[in-house]
Amino acid sequence: MDRKKSIELLNRAVADELQAVHQYMYWHFHLDDQGFGPLSAMLRRIAIMEMGHVERLAERILFLKGDVDMVAAATVQRITEPDAIVAKACEMEQGAVVVYNQFALECAKLADSASKQLFEALVNDEEAHFDEFEKQLDNIKRFGPSYLALQSFSGGSAAQESSPGASTVA
Repeated sequence: MDRKKSIELLNRAVADELQAVHQYMYWHFHLDDQGFGPLSAMLRRIAIMEMGHVERLAERILFLKGDVDMVAAATVQRITEPDAIVAKACEMEQGAVVVYNQFALECAKLADSASKQLFEALVNDEEAHFDEFEKQLDNIKRFGPSYLALQSFSGGSAAQESSPGASTVA
């Protein structure tokens, strides 16, 4: 097994996951500020899942006696329109699926089954994220921009909903 190559692939995935965490949290803040609580909460939840991916990747890198490069692959894109956010999130998740499938195949060639299985597990998670974003995008296309606004009438922002003891005034 070529540990160096596996570590390189794992660190590239760390960079991609960190970019997703930063991007999704940026969007979470902006959507919450705009009153799109449900979409904001979804992005926050997925960002936290992406943080878990970073942790799993880091654990594997350290097991292989490598060092974790905690540098995001790219800077945050300042997109603040809800439909553009969802479209970009779909694109990011689709890209991750393609890349992680390639990384899994490369790890198989390197006889690194554990890293291969990790990338395959990440593919499953990223496909689930894509599915969530794609459903939102499809609904925006079907029902128009008011689709997201109508979701927000549940009473309260994502920050309020996630705070213990928070209440909403009707």
